[in-house]
Amino acid sequence: MKLSRRPSRTAPPRGRASFTILEVLIALTIFFIAIFAILNLVGQNLRIARSLSLGQPDLGTVAAELFMVAATNRDVRGGSLSGDFGELYPGAKWSADLQLWLTNSNSRALENGPGLYRAEVIVSWPRNDLIKERKTELLLYLP
Repeated sequence: MKLSRRPSRTAPPRGRASFTILEVLIALTIFFIAIFAILNLVGQNLRIARSLSLGQPDLGTVAAELFMVAATNRDVRGGSLSGDFGELYPGAKWSADLQLWLTNSNSRALENGPGLYRAEVIVSWPRNDLIKERKTELLLYLP
């Protein structure tokens, strides 16, 4: 019995075993385009994060503190409050005037009682050697 020996795979031609210079240049071009696009996105995100960190003081913080103080202390209702933002926004200050705006009772005998209060809030903060100021009005229901 005679077995025929088949030749195994033939080796590829010597000139086709590597990448051509054109293929390498195309791959490098795609690689650098992708790298520069990613670096551009990272730079843009850093600029956005910096602008947010140097932004204006948050009025939500003032509203939350105003509500907590007025809800726990009836003496400040119908009066003025002020404060600062501490380390969150150094140099920034706020002030608010609370006035009873609407109540469930027909008379306004309970001036510091439960009802809907209007708060005129003024926030001021330093920016570029100037004092910026923002005014707004909030409605707070205080039980």
